[in-house]
Amino acid sequence: MRQYHIRGNTRVAGQIAVGGAKNAVLPILAAVCLNKGESEIHNCPRIADTFISIKILKHIGCRVEFTGNTLYVDASNISVIDIPEDWVSQMRSSILFMGAMLGRTGQINIAYPGGCDLGERSIGYHIEGLRAMGVEIIVDNDILRCKGKLKGANIQLASASVGATENLMLAGALADGTTVIANAAKEPEVVDLARFLNSMGAYVHGAGTDKIIIEGVQKFTSTTYRVMPDRIVAGTYMVAAAMTGGEINLTNIRAHDLAPTSSELIKMGCKINYGTGNITIKGPQRLNPLQYLETAEHPGFPTDMQAQFVAALALADGHSTVLERIYESRDAHAKGLNLMGADIGVHSLPANATSKKRTLFEIQGQPVLTGAVVEANDLRGGAALVLAGIAAQGDTVVQNAHYVERGYECIEKDLSSIGVDICLEVLEDKKPLSVSSKPE
Repeated sequence: MRQYHIRGNTRVAGQIAVGGAKNAVLPILAAVCLNKGESEIHNCPRIADTFISIKILKHIGCRVEFTGNTLYVDASNISVIDIPEDWVSQMRSSILFMGAMLGRTGQINIAYPGGCDLGERSIGYHIEGLRAMGVEIIVDNDILRCKGKLKGANIQLASASVGATENLMLAGALADGTTVIANAAKEPEVVDLARFLNSMGAYVHGAGTDKIIIEGVQKFTSTTYRVMPDRIVAGTYMVAAAMTGGEINLTNIRAHDLAPTSSELIKMGCKINYGTGNITIKGPQRLNPLQYLETAEHPGFPTDMQAQFVAALALADGHSTVLERIYESRDAHAKGLNLMGADIGVHSLPANATSKKRTLFEIQGQPVLTGAVVEANDLRGGAALVLAGIAAQGDTVVQNAHYVERGYECIEKDLSSIGVDICLEVLEDKKPLSVSSKPE
């Protein structure tokens, strides 16, 4: 068992260089399969999901070298079309190998994807789009057996799904003809994937808008590419400053990607200054509440920042309301925060004709939180509990650190560099550690 032990009541101060984006590098690592050549990828985060992708790449026949934050992949000799279920069950983005492998080999056998338990996240849009492109997909004991020669198609997504948009972009890159994705996701990571594909010789237009056009090509060439910085990691550290009244300078960031997060933090009383490729945030003595905050597709407020903001608002001076409308079960962090003294009510709103099931958080800010033994149940919720532990009085243990490690490269080292007393503990047995225990 791996867990974070945090001695709290810390005012953070210092500088952190933000690494490459998890949500950008994973589709890029699927995209390298399209290239019968070499890809050199810089600013690649050394996170758990990256290493799972590397295992998949090696399994299907790629040669992979990972030195520092540079990943070298030679995909010349792909020979395996079966993706092991064990790896797929750990990482939802593994589904992106569908579009890439269909483009490269015309077939793939892959299990339904796993990852964090955030409620119903159907891959129906992926399947419908690929079938429209000529793929035969048979479901056999939870294994998707896919085969077919890809052809360009006009695809209208019922919802602006990031994963479906990326999968169809990958499929369209080597398809015969032109693929048009309407109601496409506009997230910065989608744009980064388009840039990577184009660096190999693809023709992808319109990424960042709701209409993406992919003109299929015959082959790709070797490429060198640098992954965009992680806007969610940056946002998480910004919230650390906000919650503790601290001050942090973040380097290797793109300010426009952080705008939805920054604008809400300013409402909460933070002061933010932008430089060239860096941002400085200073938290107030106590945060202002937010009357209403709703997660939405980009350029709205990102669902991947919802848990961190709920943690921050638990310490705000008043009542806040947060609506999670992207994922129906992204609420497990509330239980841990309430164990630490927060006052968070969680209400499930039924689906209606225009929306799926949603979660409403009613948060009454408290003057202090108190350390406790809490359990991470997903990636961003785990990060939120770590933030709460930094601000809380006393010691906090966040169990199931492996969730956080899926998206943050050595978060304990980054936080230690800005004054947080935190360590990652690796325990041999399953017994939870008391908050009074000393770190190993």
